[in-house]
Amino acid sequence: MKKVIITGASGMLGRALVAEFTKQSWDVLGLAYSRAEGALKKVDLRDGEAVRNVFKEFKPAVVVHAAVERKPDVVENQEEEARKINVTATETVAKTCAEIGAFLVFFSTDYVFDGTKPPYKPGDAPNPLNKYGIQKVEGEKVVQATQPNSAILRVPILYGQVEFLKESAVTVLAEALLDTSKQAKMCDYQIRFPTYTKDLAVVCRQLAEKHLQDPTIKGLFHWSSTERMTKYSMVTVIADIFGLSHDHLIANKEPPTGTPRPYNCQLDTSALEAFGIIGQRTPYRDGIKECLEPYMKK
Repeated sequence: MKKVIITGASGMLGRALVAEFTKQSWDVLGLAYSRAEGALKKVDLRDGEAVRNVFKEFKPAVVVHAAVERKPDVVENQEEEARKINVTATETVAKTCAEIGAFLVFFSTDYVFDGTKPPYKPGDAPNPLNKYGIQKVEGEKVVQATQPNSAILRVPILYGQVEFLKESAVTVLAEALLDTSKQAKMCDYQIRFPTYTKDLAVVCRQLAEKHLQDPTIKGLFHWSSTERMTKYSMVTVIADIFGLSHDHLIANKEPPTGTPRPYNCQLDTSALEAFGIIGQRTPYRDGIKECLEPYMKK
């Protein structure tokens, strides 16, 4: 049985990865820290010795590194703490994978680009606008230098089955929709491509399996949905699905203030597709309905 370690396994993406690899009969070890429950193993990725001990004992063929501090505002304000996860822990994981001969899949972000010249191919030069993007570029460089037997998978904004609405920057939009007591501005400027974690988990699993069959399949890749949306259009779809009014939400056509965010980082996914890794793309309307139904029934 093929073995895989998944870091960040208690998170929204991590849970989808555990479910997908398990469904396909992999032997899965999920690592978590702040929300380590059930079958998940509690490991602090900032503890290099603990990471090496777990990896060497389990002996995975593949490691999927999904642990991340992904919130740009948090990284902007807590840069050094975020770096310990986004860069230092990534280096520890990559080094350990190199030591034990495991294939590493590292998740990065479309925010490594400045959003001025989409669609972006994997070989295009990064030019991040914020500290989150900068740290993910650093993480990519660490992986490339430390474990050449790896795949870096850049992805856009994600949504999926959540334990609370704020767990995703997409599902959290429902909070403003449900609170009709006040008007709220919703960004209708920045172009996004919301991608379902279930779909991404399938792609990741296919990538891992393809690599085990053909070790030349590695390097930089992109994956994304193809639906072009703004946060305002995302929330209006949610309103339509559940028959809710969105009259209190105001489309804001101005660039967002605060932490800099790129305008349009559309990702070119053809490199993955050339290897026959086509995964699945759930329509946003179907995916977001599935994710939000438990909250809209309350």
